[in-house]
Amino acid sequence: MIAKWLNGNKIGIHHIRLRNKMMIVYIFCVFLPILITNIVFYQVTSENVKRQNLEDTTRALEQIKNQLLTELDGAINVSSGFFTDNKLNELLENEYKRPADYIEAYDSYFRRILNSYTPIYASVQNIKIYLDNPTLLHSGGIGYLSPEIKESEWYLALGGPSSNATAFVRSPREDLLIASGEGVAVDTFSLVRRMNYFDSLNNWEKVLKIELKMSSIHTIFSNLNVQGNVYLVNGEGEVAYSNNTETDWFTVRQPFDQLRFPSDSVLLRTSYPAGSLLGDWQMIAVVSEKDIFSELRKSREFVYWMSGINLIVPTLIIGWIARSITARLGNILRYMKRVKNQHFDTMHQEESNDEIGQLTGEFNRMTLQIRSLINDVYVADIRQKSLELERRKAQLNALQSQINPHFLFNALETIRMRSVIKKETETAKIIHNMAKLFRSALTWKRDMVTVREELEFVNCFLEIQQYRFGDRLTFDLDVDPAAGELLIPKFIYLPFVENACIHGVEQVKKGGHIDLRIYSEEGMVHFSIQDNGGGMPPEQMDKIRSYLAEEEELGERIGVQNVIYRLKLIYGQEFQFDIDSEAGHGTSVRIGIPVARSMNF
Repeated sequence: MIAKWLNGNKIGIHHIRLRNKMMIVYIFCVFLPILITNIVFYQVTSENVKRQNLEDTTRALEQIKNQLLTELDGAINVSSGFFTDNKLNELLENEYKRPADYIEAYDSYFRRILNSYTPIYASVQNIKIYLDNPTLLHSGGIGYLSPEIKESEWYLALGGPSSNATAFVRSPREDLLIASGEGVAVDTFSLVRRMNYFDSLNNWEKVLKIELKMSSIHTIFSNLNVQGNVYLVNGEGEVAYSNNTETDWFTVRQPFDQLRFPSDSVLLRTSYPAGSLLGDWQMIAVVSEKDIFSELRKSREFVYWMSGINLIVPTLIIGWIARSITARLGNILRYMKRVKNQHFDTMHQEESNDEIGQLTGEFNRMTLQIRSLINDVYVADIRQKSLELERRKAQLNALQSQINPHFLFNALETIRMRSVIKKETETAKIIHNMAKLFRSALTWKRDMVTVREELEFVNCFLEIQQYRFGDRLTFDLDVDPAAGELLIPKFIYLPFVENACIHGVEQVKKGGHIDLRIYSEEGMVHFSIQDNGGGMPPEQMDKIRSYLAEEEELGERIGVQNVIYRLKLIYGQEFQFDIDSEAGHGTSVRIGIPVARSMNF
């Protein structure tokens, strides 16, 4: 993609200096991946820590809710004992003629039953029965159900006198005094229940009030696993209890919705089961995100250190390797420019066994050979044979044009052998295919080859392109065995295969496919190739068809124009050529040549 952008802006990847290429590789293959990886890692870790802390807080909130319900279950069990105690209800219904009779009944049963539950249920602080029987002495756990009591919040929570409801309320205790002697109302939680279990014992209205110990409530709400503040909200949406000392919930009825929290606060809610006594109550935890990420901050410094190491170490290594490559290649380039100006000096640098070291050695040998050739052949005869000198110069140019390809072929063979040694079989195979194509181009001894030999070149080229494109390129070869030994001009099919890969499949992001078919029929060898690439516009097809009518010399033409020129030179008008293409739908090419003629040119 980057290469396409560079080419589209007329920069070209081959025009960028090697140092800048290494910088591009470093930025896009090292720096940005490491940076993005660390950012993503930090974000994912933050989300995981936040989620885990929220889950822990939710579990702790559930634990507080269940512990409070457990404490309430103890009070319910106590109330059930009073509610179903037949003898207690009978004694409460009696009309005592003398106070002594009541005191005797109180000492024989009331005192014992009232004091028997407190040691068993540690959460119960006080038990009191309110009733309107005037013959009872209202003390020691027995209270008079006065009109003032009937106006209290805890009594009104039960509903009318005929109601069987059981209520859990926050109510003031009116039986406590502070040191000053002034009566004070202190908030507590109470379980209130009507004692009307026995239909025959309902002459007097009886209400049981069980107060819970606030120390037990404090213990439940002091759960250290909740990092923020916890609020118990009743059915009216008021704060019944909170461990937040800054919230005034114990002197006024404070609606929870009117409380103001910091903008980064997270609210976690849990409700009691619908069938329980607290069915419309909620437990709400208010947690600050600063507390949620407190653990993450401890490891932030470690993340910074690891990020720095992951960036600095690769940077130093890549810089060291890049300097080793660019400095030595720059030295070779300087000496090549000196050769261009006829200064045939050899390079003196530390011997190395990598490809650049081998390239340096080959350059020194080539320079010595050229210098020896010039000194031995040209300089000695330059004054005597000017014509011979010109011919020698032409031979030297030809020799130089041969030396470079042979040198590159040797370099390819060297790289391939090192790949084989390192067991990089796929790379070695591709280099071997390139070497075969290169060797074939260098050793042009025959103009005509068999279809089988031409297919070897095609296979080598397609394997190289498949190595380049990967899964983007697939191809099918359908070759008639009878056509395998027929003679055709060398490299007559390869340019079309190259065009199908480079100009066709390269434009397709995925699913590029090439179909190639060769068969013999009626004295002709037919070749067809079709791709599903980007295709070409009509004017481009017209330009290619115009090559059939042109009579110009070959010159430096390459590719399709070169193939058509050679076919015209060998077969005249006896060959067939057709091309069909549509932009966005691929290209197909068909060639037919006679099998009876074989000639060189």
